[in-house]
Amino acid sequence: MDRGTLPLAVALLLASCSLSPTSLAETVHCDLQPVGPERGEVTYTTSQVSKGCVAQAPNAILEVHVLFLEFPTGPSQLELTLQASKQNGTWPREVLLVLSVNSSVFLHLQALGIPLHLAYNSSLVTFQEPPGVNTTELPSFPKTQILEWAAERGPITSAAELNDPQSILLRLGQAQGSLSFCMLEASQDMGRTLEWRPRTPALVRGCHLEGVAGHKEAHILRVLPGHSAGPRTVTVKVELSCAPGDLDAVLILQGPPYVSWLIDANHNMQIWTTGEYSFKIFPEKNIRGFKLPDTPQGLLGEARMLNASIVASFVELPLASIVSLHASSCGGRLQTSPAPIQTTPPKDTCSPELLMSLIQTKCADDAMTLVLKKELVAHLKCTITGLTFWDPSCEAEDRGDKFVLRSAYSSCGMQVSASMISNEAVVNILSSSSPQRKKVHCLNMDSLSFQLGLYLSPHFLQASNTIEPGQQSFVQVRVSPSVSEFLLQLDSCHLDLGPEGGTVELIQGRAAKGNCVSLLSPSPEGDPRFSFLLHFYTVPIPKTGTLSCTVALRPKTGSQDQEVHRTVFMRLNIISPDLSETGFHHVSQDGLNLLTS
Repeated sequence: MDRGTLPLAVALLLASCSLSPTSLAETVHCDLQPVGPERGEVTYTTSQVSKGCVAQAPNAILEVHVLFLEFPTGPSQLELTLQASKQNGTWPREVLLVLSVNSSVFLHLQALGIPLHLAYNSSLVTFQEPPGVNTTELPSFPKTQILEWAAERGPITSAAELNDPQSILLRLGQAQGSLSFCMLEASQDMGRTLEWRPRTPALVRGCHLEGVAGHKEAHILRVLPGHSAGPRTVTVKVELSCAPGDLDAVLILQGPPYVSWLIDANHNMQIWTTGEYSFKIFPEKNIRGFKLPDTPQGLLGEARMLNASIVASFVELPLASIVSLHASSCGGRLQTSPAPIQTTPPKDTCSPELLMSLIQTKCADDAMTLVLKKELVAHLKCTITGLTFWDPSCEAEDRGDKFVLRSAYSSCGMQVSASMISNEAVVNILSSSSPQRKKVHCLNMDSLSFQLGLYLSPHFLQASNTIEPGQQSFVQVRVSPSVSEFLLQLDSCHLDLGPEGGTVELIQGRAAKGNCVSLLSPSPEGDPRFSFLLHFYTVPIPKTGTLSCTVALRPKTGSQDQEVHRTVFMRLNIISPDLSETGFHHVSQDGLNLLTS
C-alpha cells in the first residue's frame, strides 16, 4: 500500500489537535534582533521585480525595453549596464530604452557598441559621463501612457518596476517569455533579461541560542520561492573577518527545491544546504545537500542541532542570483579593525585549509582509504611532496589522476576504540615549512547498536511498547556507544498498522508530517526525539503495529563520504478504548464499520 494513502479505517489527525509545548520550534529560544552593519551586511542581485513582464518580438526591427524606477527623495546614483551578444560581428537590431524616474538621478550608463536610443527626462537624469548614444526627451506621462508611447515605436520586449536600485544589468536578446504582448503584472521574475541590486542591504538579524555552550556560529540564508520554478543557481559569497583557525562556523542555505548553490568563501566552514552545492574553485563537483525546514524556527533548530551557540546572521531574501555576506563576527566575538581577507586564494598561492578539505575518507573491508584527486589539487595551485598517515612509513601511492593512501585498521598507527578507528592525514606541501594535519575517522559498525524506544511522557523515563489512541507517545532513537564526531538524525518514520489500518507517515525528509507529529529537541547526548498523537475514526481498531525509522549517522564536518543509514523498528501493542464509556457506538452499515458519536 502506498504510504501516502490512508484507508478509511485509520487517519492521523493533522489539522485540529493540540500538542503539549514540547516541539523543536517551541523549545528553540533565540530572539532574532537586527544586526548593525558593523557586525554583518548582506547584499544581493535578483531578477525578481514588484511588477514586470517579458515578451518575445523576434521579427521586430527595434528592441524596446521600459524601466520605471522609484527612488527616495533626493539625488541618487545608478549604474545601468546593457549587454548583448554579437551575431556575425554586429548587433542584430537597434534598441530603445525608456527610462522613467521619479526623482533626480546621477546615471552611469554602459552600453559599449550597442545602437541605443535612450528616452528619458533630462530635468531628472544627469549623466556622470557623456552617454554617447542617441537620446530623446520622454514626455511627462503616467505609466500607462508611457507604455503606450513606447509600444507605438515597437513591440515591448520587457518592462519592469524597481524600487531604489543601485545597479541594473539589462541583457538584450535574452527574452524567453511566452507572451507576445508585454503587460505589467505583479511579482514577476525577469529571468536572464534583467537583474538588479537594491541599494538597501538585506535585513540581517542575529541571536544567541540559549542552552548551547561554546563559540560556534551559524550563518543562515533563506531564499524564498520566486514566481517561476526553473532550475536556478545562487552564488553565495562569504567573507568573514577572522584569522585562520579562529573560526568555528556553519553556513546553512535553504531554498526552493529547484535552487542549487555555488559557494565562494574565504574560510573553511561546515556546509548545510538544500538541493546541491559546489565550490567556486571546482564548480563541476556537485555535492548533494539535505532536506531542511522551510521556516525560521526550523532553521534555528537546525543551527542548534549543529551545536551553534550564536546565530551571527539570519537573512531572508527573494530568489537571487548572487548573495554576498560580509561579517566581522568571529566565534561570537567582535573583531576590532579586521584586516581585509581575500574571498578566494590568490592564483599563485596554495590554500592549505582548502587542500585538506579535499581529502576523501573511505571505509570498507576493515581498511581506511584516503583519496586526493590531482585535478582538484591543481585548481588550488598546490605542490604536494608527501601524503602519509600518522606513521610516516605509510605513504600514499601515485595512481595517475589521484593519490591513494590505504591501510588496514591494525597498522599505520590506527587508534581503535569501541566505536571508531582514527588516524591522522599528514600532507607536506612545497609552500609550507610545516606539514598539514587532519583527523580522519572510520566507524566501527560491528560495535554500534541502534535502539528505538517508545515512552509515555516527555521526560523519556518510562519505556513502553504500548500506545493508546488519543494519548501522546514519545519516541527516541539511540546509538551506542555514542560517536561524538558523527550526528545521528531521523530521516523518516512510519507506523505500519497492517491490512486493517494501512501505513501512517510520521516523518518524511526529516520533517514532521502534520500538526500531530512534533520534532523535539535532541537528548543531552544528541539522540533524536519526536512525539505523535494517533486517532482512529472507525473500528475495528488494529491491535498491533510496527514503528519503523530510518536514521543516518552523518559526519559533523558535512562530508557525505562516510554517511551510514540504518532502519530500526519495534513492535507495538495498541490498546482499544472502552467505547461504551466514551459515548461512542459501533454501527454496521453496508458492510462498513463506522465509529459514530
